[in-house]
Amino acid sequence: MPIPSGSAEIGWERTLWLMVAVQFVMSLSLGSTSPILPLYLQDLGLQPGSEVDFWSGVLSSVNFLIAAIVSPLWGSVADRYGRKLMVLRSSVAISIFMALMGFSTAVWQLVALRAMMGAFSGFSAASIALVATRAPSNKLGYALGWLSTGQLVGGLLGPVLGGSVADLSGSHRITFFVTAAISASAGLLALVGVQNETRASSSNGKLSVAQSLKVLFQTRGLLPVFFVLLMAQFGVRSVQPVVTPFVQELVGLGPGLATLAGLAFSITGVADVIASPFLGKRSDTIGYRKVLLISLAGAALATIPQAAVGNYWQFLALRFALGLFAGGILPTANALIGGMVSAQQRGLVFGATASATFLGSFLGPFVGGSVASLFGIRWVFLLTGAMFIANLWWVMRVVPPQQALDGQPIDTPASPSQP
Repeated sequence: MPIPSGSAEIGWERTLWLMVAVQFVMSLSLGSTSPILPLYLQDLGLQPGSEVDFWSGVLSSVNFLIAAIVSPLWGSVADRYGRKLMVLRSSVAISIFMALMGFSTAVWQLVALRAMMGAFSGFSAASIALVATRAPSNKLGYALGWLSTGQLVGGLLGPVLGGSVADLSGSHRITFFVTAAISASAGLLALVGVQNETRASSSNGKLSVAQSLKVLFQTRGLLPVFFVLLMAQFGVRSVQPVVTPFVQELVGLGPGLATLAGLAFSITGVADVIASPFLGKRSDTIGYRKVLLISLAGAALATIPQAAVGNYWQFLALRFALGLFAGGILPTANALIGGMVSAQQRGLVFGATASATFLGSFLGPFVGGSVASLFGIRWVFLLTGAMFIANLWWVMRVVPPQQALDGQPIDTPASPSQP
């Protein structure tokens, strides 16, 4: 049964925790294949070294590129037919494509299936829109902070799960089948546990994607925040290709290199998990824009000194500090966006938000790896810090203050159906 009109906030906490669980399970599934993809490519006949490195990069980025293109479309569909339906669609599609990857016999099949995963992605944007629509306006930062935490914890544990399954089973293919089952369980959880929403009103529901985007582009302050998300994701992702080589530069070759590199990766995520709920809750009281500015400034201050560290423990401490501040960027930016538009358009908005983050996820590693190869690893940290500073300046200059929003659309034009 759809939720009756006027009761959108009834049971919002139940919806929140269910969607946190769905985010966790889906992120666990998607992250579990990352450590085994290079090894799986060798199973398919590719030679270790540049050949595997190249195709690993292609597989890691192609889904983000495709997802960036299609996310606004899925967001518009979510506004018309329901956000829960989009969560179910995405989880089922990812489950199917994951299983098919386990049957792959050639690299081109893997690339095609990863691209299809990107084309049918959107569970994260739909989850954000679903929670943002149900949660009270004064709890938006709190809710999105916890939603981000579920995604982060799943992303942290996924690689551990995938590597463990592959080692215990002795087969890299088994990991894809296990993660396909995990994705399906997330869809089942959403199907059984999450109530259907009332569909958008007919006037909004009949807007085409182009008409809806035109309305959103004319909403004051919206596009600048999209750019904030793109640059923030770029900054977080740009250093990922160089963390392991930089750890090797600091500690040298040794049997514990992989463990130390893995710790340098995960310590940022651990700090992110700690900070996201706290910063999300604080943003509800002191303002989303203010917390966003603090987070961007702290991320810049934690990133730039990484270029000058002389030992591994200094690097690890700064990576932890980065996670504490980076944990406040995405949930507060999403909460800021949620307060700018009507509830009926949040599916489309967060679909476009997902496009910004996907594009940042695609561009960040590509640019970071290129800068490292041309100028050296330490320049990547300087570039990333400069991106955070530029993002800080951009928010201060163009993003409207929180009190101007007050949880309501700003300068939203009339529907195209109106005279």
